[in-house]
Amino acid sequence: MEYYFKTEKMSVGYQGKPLIQNIDIGLNKGEILTLIGPNGAGKSTILKSIAKQLKLIGGVVYLDKKELALMSGTELSQRMAVVFTEKMKTELMTCEDVVATGRYPYTGHLGIVSKEDYPLIEQAMELVHVTEIKDRDFTKISDGQRQRVMLARAICQEPEIIILDEPTSFLDVKHKLEFLSVLQDLRAQKGLTVIMSIHELELAQRVSDRILCVNGEYVERFGSPEEVFQTGYIKSLFGIEIGSFDEENGSMELEPPCGKPDIFVIAGGGSGRGIYRRLQRERKAFITGILFENDLDYPVARALAAEFISVKAFEPVDEASLQRAYQAIGSCSLVLCCRKKFGSFEDANKDLLEYAGKIGKTVEMINREE
Repeated sequence: MEYYFKTEKMSVGYQGKPLIQNIDIGLNKGEILTLIGPNGAGKSTILKSIAKQLKLIGGVVYLDKKELALMSGTELSQRMAVVFTEKMKTELMTCEDVVATGRYPYTGHLGIVSKEDYPLIEQAMELVHVTEIKDRDFTKISDGQRQRVMLARAICQEPEIIILDEPTSFLDVKHKLEFLSVLQDLRAQKGLTVIMSIHELELAQRVSDRILCVNGEYVERFGSPEEVFQTGYIKSLFGIEIGSFDEENGSMELEPPCGKPDIFVIAGGGSGRGIYRRLQRERKAFITGILFENDLDYPVARALAAEFISVKAFEPVDEASLQRAYQAIGSCSLVLCCRKKFGSFEDANKDLLEYAGKIGKTVEMINREE
């Protein structure tokens, strides 16, 4: 298969010494590839090698069937934009001046930005919401603002492919989402191909067409999010020993409380997640149930509960699970109920609440609007 961007047996490293070898990537035009892996695993080294900031130790990189190594600096800068975490050195430059430097590959030997370039400069700033700071000194804005200005500079360059190293690191939640939405829009509207590294696994899972997993000496996996985010893999890749990451839901939880559980939580429909996490913060072990396996509470319960009682989705609660829940309530002194009312398929949990009252357990109703 012919890919728009591909590498063949690419090896990267420093001073002629390979760090990661035999990297084979294939991307169609307009796809988003995200590199994930532990700190120091070599993600930035791969990106810098693709961008020709580091010399390849071996192998070949192709862009639209042409070797990157054979492209002139001007041709490459017209087709590829690069945004790395290193701070750009500027002197008396406004944010608009910095964005305008993205037009330099098209300005000729004199490097003069023409009036025809300014609509593109303005459009790029509007896309990443930095128009309001265009006249401010670039050195006197926040790291998050600086990151967005550099993205505007890259967009202004009108590249076919953009290389980004941890572009969301200094952005708040609002601007992370806006930033990734801009990339998706550019991919849809202009066929922009994106290769980037990010730390936020849940974002990588949602925005990427392909994911490359890097682990120090080699690439462990390359494929779609569905192929990469399989149960237990992230724990292995990052060497997680405390806490958990749920690949299916993209949720990360701290380590569960230790000790004998003395609290039973009746939840469901997402009503218990906040209580589970509160009990975790208070270091109080708990049991919870009965949950359907497709319930919003289920992944958090699986990560934090000392014991959780669950049944398959869309199946009735079996007698064995109900009896197990009765026994668990009997072993606890406190029952927390997160439900204000029970749905048509929650008769079992309604029975648990009634049972707790009958045997004299302390029951607390957790107020929650549903």
